[in-house]
Amino acid sequence: MPTFTAPDGTTLAYHVSGDGPPLVCLPGGPMQDSVYLGDLGGLTAHRTVIRLDLRGTGRSAAPADPATYRCDRQVADVEALRRELGLDRLHLLAHSAGANLAALYTAQHPDRVAGLALITPSVFAVGIDITADDRLRTARLRRDEPWFPSAYASLEAVTEGRATPDAWQAIAPFWFARWDKEAQAFREAEDRQRNQEAAAVYASDGAFSPDTTRTVLADFQAPVLVLAGEADVAAPPQVMAEYAALFPNAELVVQPGAGHFPWLDDGGRFVTLVRRSV
Repeated sequence: MPTFTAPDGTTLAYHVSGDGPPLVCLPGGPMQDSVYLGDLGGLTAHRTVIRLDLRGTGRSAAPADPATYRCDRQVADVEALRRELGLDRLHLLAHSAGANLAALYTAQHPDRVAGLALITPSVFAVGIDITADDRLRTARLRRDEPWFPSAYASLEAVTEGRATPDAWQAIAPFWFARWDKEAQAFREAEDRQRNQEAAAVYASDGAFSPDTTRTVLADFQAPVLVLAGEADVAAPPQVMAEYAALFPNAELVVQPGAGHFPWLDDGGRFVTLVRRSV
C-alpha cells in the first residue's frame, strides 16, 4: 500500500487498482474509509482507480491537529497526492461529501484538473439548498416498496428537524435501489468505516465559501459529469441540475432507478456513464 506525506507531516495512504488512464477518487461519508468505493461497479477494468484514504480514515494516519479534518484544510492533501503521482493534471471522481473537497480543490487549482465526475454530490461547498420537498418528492418514487410507510414517516421527521437515531436508521432503504441483504450489509459497514470525530469537523465553520467557489467554477472549462440517482433523496435530480448549471461545460446524467450509490445499483450502466466522461 503506497503512502505519502501531507504538508503538515501526516502520513496518508492511497490504493491503486485497475488498468487504463488514472482516475483519482475522493470518498464521501463524510470522512469514510475509501474501501466502500470498491471497484466502482467494474470501473477498474477501464481506468486505473486511485482511492485516497482521507486523513484519519482507512490506512491514513490521524493528524496531530484535529482541526485539519475540516474540508478546506484537506485541499492540500489532494495537491500532495497529485505531486506524489507525478501527474500534471488530475481526472477526479468524487462521491457524495467527497464532492465538496473536489469542488474546493478545483476552485483553488483549476489548472490542475482535467475533468470532474461528481457522483451524487453533496452541495455544501457550492451553497445550493435542498428543500424538504425536494427530498420527499423523490422519496415518493419508492411508494410501492414494502418498507416505504415507516421509512417515509421517518424521512418526514428528519426533514422537519425531529430526527432521532432510530429515524436515521429507518430511512436507510432510500439510499439503495434494492434494500436486500447486500445493501443492508453495506449500510451496516458504513458506521464502522466512518471517523465520527473527523466527520464532525469536516463541514465546521469556515470550511466553505460558496460564493467564491461558484465564481471560480463558472470559469472552469474542463468537462464535468454530474451523475444523479433517479431515486436519491440525498442528492435529488432536480437539485443536481442546479449543480451542473454552475459549470460552463457540465453534463447532468440521471441514472434510472439508482439511489445514492449508483455503482451498486447498476454497475454496468454506471461504468458506461463515467467512462464516456472521464
